[in-house]
Amino acid sequence: MPTYRAPVRDTLFVLNDVLGYGNHDNLPGFADASPDVVEAILAEGAKLAENIMQPLNRVGDMEGCVRNDDGSVTTPKGFDDAYRQYCEGGWLGLATPAEFGGQGLPYTVHSAVSEYLVSANMALMMYPGLTQGAVAAILAHGSDEQKKKWLPKMVEGTWTGTMNLTEPHCGTDLGLLTTKAAPDGKGGYRISGQKIFISAGEHDLSENIIHLVLARIEGAPAGVKGISLFVVPKVMVDDEGELGERNAVSCGAIEEKMGIHGNATCVMNYDEATGYLLGEENGGLKAMFTMMNEARLGVGLQGHAMGEAAYQAAVDYARERLQGRALSGPKAPDKKADPIIVHPDIRRNLMTIRAFNEGGRALILWTALKSDIAHLSDDAKEKEAASDHLALMTPVIKGVLTDKGFDHAVMAQQVFGGHGYVEEHGMSQFVRDARIAMIYEGANGIQALDLVGRKLPQNGGRAVQAFFKEVGEFCEAHRSDEAMAPLTKALKKGLNDLQAASLWLMQNALQKPDNAGAASYDYMHLMGLVALGLMWGRMVKTAQDRLAEGGDADKAFLEAKIMTGRYFMERVMPETAAHLARISSGSDTMMAMPEDAF
Repeated sequence: MPTYRAPVRDTLFVLNDVLGYGNHDNLPGFADASPDVVEAILAEGAKLAENIMQPLNRVGDMEGCVRNDDGSVTTPKGFDDAYRQYCEGGWLGLATPAEFGGQGLPYTVHSAVSEYLVSANMALMMYPGLTQGAVAAILAHGSDEQKKKWLPKMVEGTWTGTMNLTEPHCGTDLGLLTTKAAPDGKGGYRISGQKIFISAGEHDLSENIIHLVLARIEGAPAGVKGISLFVVPKVMVDDEGELGERNAVSCGAIEEKMGIHGNATCVMNYDEATGYLLGEENGGLKAMFTMMNEARLGVGLQGHAMGEAAYQAAVDYARERLQGRALSGPKAPDKKADPIIVHPDIRRNLMTIRAFNEGGRALILWTALKSDIAHLSDDAKEKEAASDHLALMTPVIKGVLTDKGFDHAVMAQQVFGGHGYVEEHGMSQFVRDARIAMIYEGANGIQALDLVGRKLPQNGGRAVQAFFKEVGEFCEAHRSDEAMAPLTKALKKGLNDLQAASLWLMQNALQKPDNAGAASYDYMHLMGLVALGLMWGRMVKTAQDRLAEGGDADKAFLEAKIMTGRYFMERVMPETAAHLARISSGSDTMMAMPEDAF
């Protein structure tokens, strides 16, 4: 069965050497999380992931969640104890303000640790993950009274949270939702309707579940302008914070699904349940996007984490499995065959996954650092630039890293051959679990449309122009460095393709919107490749500098980093040309076929 080793060394390399994490100690929370402290936190998070969470991953997949006759849900064996240890360690509130019981540490640190825990057990980590999204929404839009009432218990994990958006007839198009909210005459509302696909909607890990529910107040405008967001507790809470009667909200069923069996994905029924308005009346869409943006970064991390876990299992197998001889001659002459890791096609799979994993980790942590700057900096210009980066990269991280996370889980499964298809080695779980990340929190086609339709033109294209400038300046700064030439030339070519694609959209999308729709998915992946390429350029430059300074103790690690970066530029970055070609072909052929011809 798969094992897991948290990539602490690689995380520290990215944080300290590439991103200069320690240079941000002027920001609130960073002084309390110095590089030494962060290293200790990562080490402890690694132990939790490797020793507690990972052994339960297979258990969760095999057992799944069970809905009992009374509507309660039992989670897989061991989940309750693992969740308790997670909460007792203070992990849920790592980046939450101290005034509500959190530790007030940077979101960057939270993101780094989250990778390990999600790689170890994605289904289990969805319970606190949904809670963190709900906490973020209450922090941003709740009244002081609401924050005081709901947040402390959620931050400590005694209560968990959910997001209730989707309805049977209403997924992405939230304007179609029919869940109703009627004033109850006591300052609250009666919530009635049904929600589906609600992750962690009912379970036995916490004593209460705080549902955040989108609904339409009676008489509200049609469409998205008439949506409000409500806090609907599973169990009522009095003014002293004590639990009371059960609210009129129940789990009608657990969805039978492809993966993440250890997480209870529920059909939730609201039968005039008591709810409380969160934020402004008819301002639910704005409040929802606080949850969604936080969740989209988290889902991008999930895709990356599944790719990492699957990669580690494939590497272990490739080193042990003996099949055939190397094309260049036997590598293990004392054995009947060579380990399959000597074969170029196995290397192609492993190197491709590794290149995306290490580049993706750097992109996630870079963006997490930008999130901290956007929320904590008192420098208006720095804050604006960080916010622009965060807005631009959120759909890229969600869309690209989840697409690739699934692709790479499949590639890792392929390394096992037939042994990857049977359940003995557990590889199918990575494939099945990774698949959902491409769909929920906005399917990846929606992420692409968000990038092209909203993020590119926002503020006159300020964010994307700043990104072009950053990539171009990196290439120019190292243009005369012969050791960097293989990377900067490939990165510059990728940037040229991205700029050409952007120009094409400017010239062809406004008068013909289908051109934007047809181009959006390729554009998202094209931008993703350039962003990952920039990360690889920075990592390779850092590794070369450290070797030049005499980093002999890390020589093998740094040389491997350089080789992986070169592989990315040689074998992956050329895909930008194919994306540009598809973008430039327009939408005519795609949209010409009559519907009844399909």
